[in-house]
Amino acid sequence: MATGRTHRPATRSRGIPEATVARLPLYLRALTALSERSVPTVSSEELAAAAGVNSAKLRKDFSYLGSYGTRGVGYDVEYLVYQISRELGLTQDWPVVIVGIGNLGAALANYGGFASRGFRVAALIDADPAMAGKPVAGIPVQHTDELESIIRDNGVSIGVIATPAGAAQQVCDRLVAAGVTSILNFAPTVLSVPDGVDVRKVDLSIELQILAFHEQRKAGEEATAGAAAVQAAAREETSTDQGPDGDVPAVMPA
Repeated sequence: MATGRTHRPATRSRGIPEATVARLPLYLRALTALSERSVPTVSSEELAAAAGVNSAKLRKDFSYLGSYGTRGVGYDVEYLVYQISRELGLTQDWPVVIVGIGNLGAALANYGGFASRGFRVAALIDADPAMAGKPVAGIPVQHTDELESIIRDNGVSIGVIATPAGAAQQVCDRLVAAGVTSILNFAPTVLSVPDGVDVRKVDLSIELQILAFHEQRKAGEEATAGAAAVQAAAREETSTDQGPDGDVPAVMPA
């Protein structure tokens, strides 16, 4: 198989928008699930629902791939899996290094989805000398002193940073200097990279904070709706105590 160093995905050269590129993995995940159930074809509406987008956006995205489906039949699942995988560069072998083998790095090393999606963990790297030689997910951890030679010998172009925030930029600089051009950053910090290097940041705390915002907003809406309901009930009760002209009836003498 070709390695990632000599073959790059064709998405940019084909003029596919970044927003569409970001949705392609969602479509691929949904299509892979259909393929595993031996579903031969899928409509745009069904696939859009499974991927969490609207069908018009899905059809527009697929038009960039030159795939329009068949009216009354839908899209061929296996062909779309191949087409999207090829567009994302997943039909190639992409060697990846993971730097920082703490709890998160070890969890990433043990993730079984890498191999099935075209990624091969070429090396696990950590700065702690005590970690050197210890197997994690069947791969012996290597010291950061060997970083540059590992990248060169394995033709690595994708690096994963799972170090503490304070070490992330230095690791990033060494990865870039050694020839890595794509970085997945799990460290809670923003990395500075030169032009031509792509960085994707994964920050679980930010995602949780966004969810907290939505939960707070929903709670506020529920509280507002509850207060409105109480006020409406109070108005209704007041209106039933009034006379036909809206006045409170006088007390009749005994």
